[in-house]
Amino acid sequence: MEWQNEVVVMFGKEITTKRKVAFYSNPNISYRYSQKTKTGLPWTPVLLEIKTIVETYTNTQYNACLLNLYHNGNEAMGWHADNEPEIMPNSSIASLSLGAARKFSFKNRNSKQTTSLLLENGSLLEMKGALQQHWLHCLPKSTKIITPRINLTFRQMITK
Repeated sequence: MEWQNEVVVMFGKEITTKRKVAFYSNPNISYRYSQKTKTGLPWTPVLLEIKTIVETYTNTQYNACLLNLYHNGNEAMGWHADNEPEIMPNSSIASLSLGAARKFSFKNRNSKQTTSLLLENGSLLEMKGALQQHWLHCLPKSTKIITPRINLTFRQMITK
């Protein structure tokens, strides 16, 4: 994998996170979030094999995958929705977790109700339909997690 440091813009300043990211896709697909554009790298044979397995489980075809490497539980992701304009509205996002088990939380945008689940090694979570419109999600910090986790999020991106 061609991991890169994640650079995000927070409060108008560029910040380099400890988390590493990689973005792979079909040709000519790019993805913009946190004011940064990522252009998809060509699929590797291993990622194509994993993609085929995920597509079988979800009965959905994906054309991109964002990978996140969390070295330990101190690296997290705050509340957000995967609703960037490049993602097909109401499409499936399949999240495959490898490595350390991590808590994953959802929060309803209106009621603020939260619910959480434990994503263990090999867990596949599919988020689809209007979920991104009505719910936020996050990966909370945990000082108890001392081993890495890789998350692969297979996506359906709009192609031009």
